Amino acid sequence: METTLVIMAAGIGSRFGTGIKQLTKMNDFGEIIIDYSIFDAKEAGFDKVVFVIRHAIEEEFKEVIGNRIAQYIPVEYVYQELEDLPEGFTVPEERKKPWGTGQAILACRGVVNTPFVIINADDYYGKTAFRSLHDFLCTPHDKTDKMRMAMAGFVLKNTVSENGTVTRGVCIGDENNMLTGVIESRDIAITDGKAVTSTEESKNIISPDSIVSMNMWACDADFLDVLEEYFRDFLADEKTDLIKNEFLVPVLIDRLIREGKASVKILPTDEKWIGITYREDIEKAQAEFRKMSEAGIYPERLWK
Repeated sequence: METTLVIMAAGIGSRFGTGIKQLTKMNDFGEIIIDYSIFDAKEAGFDKVVFVIRHAIEEEFKEVIGNRIAQYIPVEYVYQELEDLPEGFTVPEERKKPWGTGQAILACRGVVNTPFVIINADDYYGKTAFRSLHDFLCTPHDKTDKMRMAMAGFVLKNTVSENGTVTRGVCIGDENNMLTGVIESRDIAITDGKAVTSTEESKNIISPDSIVSMNMWACDADFLDVLEEYFRDFLADEKTDLIKNEFLVPVLIDRLIREGKASVKILPTDEKWIGITYREDIEKAQAEFRKMSEAGIYPERLWK
C-alpha cells in the first residue's frame, strides 16, 4: 500500500521574524530537522512527501531542503495562503496569518490520494513513531462508518522546551488506548516536577506523564473529504474570532470523535521530541543530533 508523508511547513519562520530559523543546519552537511523526519519516514516505508508551504518561502525552501529531498523520494508541493477560503467567505482586513493546521491539510485535496501521516516541519519525532504509524496505515481493517485514524502519543515531559512554554494537545484515552478527546492546552511548562498550563480545562488533569499530541496523525484519504465542511463551520460560527482563531487539526479531530465520526488509536512512544520553538532551542537541537550520530542511530550524513 502506498503512503504519503505530509509536512506542514507553511508557518516556518513566523516565530522569529525575518529568516527561516527552522531551516537551520543540524549537522556539518547542511541537513535540517526535516531531513531527519523524511529519512525516518522513508526508512519506515513511506512512498512520497508532500510539503505544505507558502509561495513567499518557496524559493528558499526548495534551495535549502526541497530540491535535495527530491533526489531520494518523490516530492510535491501544495500552498497554504491566507486568502484560500471556501466560496462565500472573505478575509477580514485585520487578519494577518493563515488559518491553522486544518487549512494546511485542506490544501492537500486532489494531491494526496493515499493513506497519509501529518507532521510539523520543525519537530523531530523519532524512528519508532514513524514505524508504528506506517504499520497502522498498512494493516488491513474492516470498513466501518467511522474514519479510522491514529496518533503518536508522546509523553509530555519529553516534549517541553527549556526556553519557554509550549502548546500541546493533552490527550484523553480509554482502557483500549482509543482517544476520547483532545484538550488544546497553552503555556505548558514543567516546574518543580509538576506540569502547569494556562488552559482551565486541563489544569487539573495534566502531569509530566500526560500523553500529548505533537500533531503527528495517521489518516486515510477520506479525512480530507470532511475538512472543507468543518472549515466552513469554523468560519461561520459566531464564536470564532476571525482575526485570531485558528482551524486546528487536534480540535477538529476532537469534534469528530465526539460526533462519533472517527475512531483514533493512540500509539504511545517514548521518543524524545527535538524541536525549534525558540531561537535558543537551536543549539541544543544540534547537540542532540550530534549525539545520535555518534551513537550510530543516524549516519553522519543522511543522504549520500
